Amino acid sequence: VRKELMAEAAASEKRLSVEEKEQEEEGAAAPSVSGVYFICPLTGDIVRKDQKEKHLREAIQAYFSVDPVAASIMEIHTFNKDREKVRACVETMARYLDNIYLHPEEEKYRKIKLQNKVFQERISCLEGTHKFFQAVGFEAQTLPVPGQGKNSGQAPEEYYVLKEEMLSRLEELKDCREQLLSSEPVRAQLHRQLAVFRPSPAAARFELPHDFFSLTAEELRREQRLRTEAVEKASMLRTRAMREKEEQREMRKYNYTLLRVRFPDGYILQGTFYARESVSVLYNFVREALREDWLPFELLGPGGLKLTDENLAFNECGLVPSALLSLAWDAAVMADVEAAAEEQRSPLRPELLARVQTLS
Repeated sequence: VRKELMAEAAASEKRLSVEEKEQEEEGAAAPSVSGVYFICPLTGDIVRKDQKEKHLREAIQAYFSVDPVAASIMEIHTFNKDREKVRACVETMARYLDNIYLHPEEEKYRKIKLQNKVFQERISCLEGTHKFFQAVGFEAQTLPVPGQGKNSGQAPEEYYVLKEEMLSRLEELKDCREQLLSSEPVRAQLHRQLAVFRPSPAAARFELPHDFFSLTAEELRREQRLRTEAVEKASMLRTRAMREKEEQREMRKYNYTLLRVRFPDGYILQGTFYARESVSVLYNFVREALREDWLPFELLGPGGLKLTDENLAFNECGLVPSALLSLAWDAAVMADVEAAAEEQRSPLRPELLARVQTLS
């Protein structure tokens, strides 16, 4: 089924390329969406893809005025991309706090030497770690080297020293440790940009902005040209393994996909998805848009092939970087529903129909 879906999608893309050429002669068409957008989990703001990282950083910085401990933990987990280094870092930091919690009477555990090799290699080099220690009650102090007198000539060393007042708040310290270990990176959520369109013969025509592609438009055109030339020269010699390898390379080229689902009454539901999200996500997206979310339905890909394996990713089904699908109701159930209904009405939720658009 996957092979058939990809073949049909390729044929559909070829048909669309002819339409696009005609459009170029008539004038550039407006994009189907203006770009890829994300929702910041801290502010709720919707930001464009190229502004996502900047906005997240600013939102976390602003959160220091609300909860310095939580904000510093967000920095550690979000801004340090090497997950293995982050794991080693937070585990080492947790051990420092563990020692204090378990042995509060031991002064040595309340001091952390900043030039310590382990501290330097695992903690100090990561963003947010120093802010965390300060937020949980440590303060920087310059102390003489243990066992050395003032006149020894050896320079004093920098330490983080736990404030005395924190010894009466050890449970708070324990909670900070648990929060540090259990937290995850702050990730902006992909904005679906849900839209509903009236029936339109242009439903299969897509104009995507550059945000949808891993490569630039120029690089994509070059890739397509080179691939076409290579296929013409060596299509009979390519092995199955080579073809599958090329398909996999093609899949990775797209980060996002714009999908439309056409209902039997012609209305169209549109949303933006990651190319590697599973088909089950689309089923849930459609179900949440229904007036009656229990109604059974099937989604049909290009060529009418049923999307029965909901675990497959969109790029594995050839549904990238865009695709028009069809929705089919369970005939028996719909017959009963229609027989019981006093009037025919759209299956989509009223609040969605209230903002229905015309597909340009």
